[in-house]
Amino acid sequence: MQNLTSESNEALPLMCNMTGSHKFIFTFVPVVYACNFVIGMVGNSMVVAVIYRYMKLKTVANVFVLNLAVSDLTFLITLPMWATFTALGYHWPFGSFLCKASAGMAIFNLYTSIFFLTALSVDRYLAIVHPMGSRRRRTLLYARITCVLVWVFALVLSLPTALSRDIYKVKDHPSTLCGIWSNKQIHLLVSLSILKSVLGFIVPFLIIITCDCLMGCALLKAKGLLRKSVRSREDETLHMLAAAVLAFFICWAPHQVFHFMELLAMLEVVKDCRILDIIDTAMPFSICLAYFNSCVNPILYSFVGRNFRKNLFRLLHCESNSVVRNSSISTKMTAFSTRASEVLRLSSKKNSEFRVNTVEEPKA
Repeated sequence: MQNLTSESNEALPLMCNMTGSHKFIFTFVPVVYACNFVIGMVGNSMVVAVIYRYMKLKTVANVFVLNLAVSDLTFLITLPMWATFTALGYHWPFGSFLCKASAGMAIFNLYTSIFFLTALSVDRYLAIVHPMGSRRRRTLLYARITCVLVWVFALVLSLPTALSRDIYKVKDHPSTLCGIWSNKQIHLLVSLSILKSVLGFIVPFLIIITCDCLMGCALLKAKGLLRKSVRSREDETLHMLAAAVLAFFICWAPHQVFHFMELLAMLEVVKDCRILDIIDTAMPFSICLAYFNSCVNPILYSFVGRNFRKNLFRLLHCESNSVVRNSSISTKMTAFSTRASEVLRLSSKKNSEFRVNTVEEPKA
């Protein structure tokens, strides 16, 4: 196996005869990448269109979800290049700049995805546990500032990966590889791997789990005090957030596990050839699962979010804004009529009770 890191193969010791470059990987992985690209581009484009046209950027949650979808779209653009790279037997024909940009974009998407999910969890925590005290902080201005900070921070964290990548010609290997020459940059590889695991997975998930636990306790205490409509709306938002976080964990956890094992192999803590062969073979499949996260969120929104599903049907049926405005006006009119009828019913009930009391009073 080549002593280079790439998006599909990372550097492992050359003491063993590695068999990670199985021929079926060169067929299976590009097909998965192609499916991820098509599903992800269509799904995330619909998320952007639905939020922009119907749901608007009037809530903090919508701002974060829109930025999450844009982050996935920017990464998905690079998937055809990674599919071609794998289909050609780890040959990179696109030059040095696209090698650096594509590798950096993959790590950039990891950071932006988990950071926006963390921001969503913190926002829901403040809204549920500290509704009055957080009102000044949970504004659209603060949400936009948070998004800018997330984009900048993720860019800074992904720059070392992008700058350290390059194309290489390896002796006795006909292909041009996109990766890191690990013999010269082993300390950089170890540092980037630790950074990716700690800031890209462990710390954000600890924050998310803490927020979820505190929210769950607060909702259990206040469940009987909330109106049914408010409770159902909060439940739907929490279900969507929980589904997105769970999907991120399922998609990225296997890759993080093999990534950590690979780190141990680079440090020569793990030397068993059988374990190294498992890591080398499983890494492309764990990356496929991780990349699937970029197209799974729109599917979750459609199944879990009733409001998003309703607006998605509006988009697919190409309803005009006038229809939406008319429907909202008719909804308001219906609500007004309902309230009016309730007022009339209550007043008539009070009048009848008054008449009964006036009739029965002389008998007393």
